[in-house]
Amino acid sequence: MTTYVGIDLAWAARAKTGLAALDEDGRLVASTSAITDDQIAAFVETHASGTVVAAIDAPLIVPNATGSRVAEQLISREFGPYNAGAYPSNRSRPLFDPPRAETLCERFGWDPDPATPPGRDRSVAIEVYPHPAMVVLFALATVLPYKAKPGRDVEGLRTAFLSLLGHLERVCDEPLRLTTSPRWAQIRSAVASAWRIADLDRIEDEVDAVLCAYLAWLWGTGSPTMRVVGDVAGGYIVVPGSPSVPPLRPTKAGSSFPV
Repeated sequence: MTTYVGIDLAWAARAKTGLAALDEDGRLVASTSAITDDQIAAFVETHASGTVVAAIDAPLIVPNATGSRVAEQLISREFGPYNAGAYPSNRSRPLFDPPRAETLCERFGWDPDPATPPGRDRSVAIEVYPHPAMVVLFALATVLPYKAKPGRDVEGLRTAFLSLLGHLERVCDEPLRLTTSPRWAQIRSAVASAWRIADLDRIEDEVDAVLCAYLAWLWGTGSPTMRVVGDVAGGYIVVPGSPSVPPLRPTKAGSSFPV
């Protein structure tokens, strides 16, 4: 039996982490948010059984002392024009010495080497990044502006969030069965009725975790679209293919982080 876990992992231990779990058929069975490593562990122990394939949105392997990883540079070169460049990570930052994702993989016994075949009684974890994944999966010309940023009001964020939910239902309903999920219905209702940015912030990480769980399912079921950018020695990010549409506006390669 294989189950799939998505973790939108906060870099800092006191920030909110999104969690999602899929059963062996890829159906969404649970999603929530947590703060501590013990709360994350409790979710995994409750909802992930048998062999686990996990997709984590956070730096997982960070060997470099300074600068950025080659994988981040490559992702920024390819996806920067879509405003989906990767933030740099290195060991000079206490948050990545060691990375929280690495510590959790060691705790759960998940193999973070993308060369390790998923399944076969060996639980694995990969690093993913939702913004490039959305660009590819949803055929976007730029990332959706659903993240709270200075100058954005709740109406614009709610509109972008509803667009994100619609894309997830269109692309990922098979196998996630989002449209029949009671929790997903609650998320949709929360977004539609949000009148404060804080209302959207409460479920943002959870929704990102659902996408991460879908990426875990693609990886675990051997989807040929999944490609590894970088390697286990220097750090890597797995993305579900390449962009299929031109970017909305060209930018200097590697200069644009998610909008």
